[in-house]
Amino acid sequence: MTSIKRVLIANRGEIAVRVIRSLKEMGISTVAVYSDVDRNAPHVFLADQAASLGAAPSTESYLNQKKILDICSNLKVDAIHPGYGFLSENAAFARAVTKAGITFIGPSPESIEIMGSKLNAKAAVSSYNIPMIPGTSEPVIEGQDALEQAAQIG
Repeated sequence: MTSIKRVLIANRGEIAVRVIRSLKEMGISTVAVYSDVDRNAPHVFLADQAASLGAAPSTESYLNQKKILDICSNLKVDAIHPGYGFLSENAAFARAVTKAGITFIGPSPESIEIMGSKLNAKAAVSSYNIPMIPGTSEPVIEGQDALEQAAQIG
C-alpha cells in the first residue's frame, strides 16, 4: 500500500475543517481548495497549503473536476478526500482521480454508481437476503402509482 503524504480536501466548511484536523493528527500534509467567496474561510487557514478554484459558482469551483485535478498535479497530491456533497457521489470523478494516479478516499466508482440509485442499491442489497422495508423495484413517476404502491404496502 502506498503511503499518503499529502491530501487535497475537495470541499469547504465544517467537513473540510474536520478532515484537515484529522489528517494533521495523522501527520499528513493538507491542501485546501476554495472559491473566491471562501478565501477567508477557516479551512483555508487550517490547511498546510491552499489553492484557489476561482469564481464562486460551484460549477466553476467545487464541481470543476479539471481544476481540482490540475491543482493535485501541480501540488503533488497523493490523495483526494471529497468530503460530502459536491463530487463525493460522482463516480466519474472517482474514476478520473484514480486514472490520474491519485488515491480517492471514499467508495469505489462502482459502489458510488450502485448506491447512487435507490433502486440499484435495493437490488444489490436484496441479493444478500437482508431484510428491507417493502417498496417497488420500479421508478414511481405518477402520483397515482405512488398511491397504489402505498395501498399495497399498507
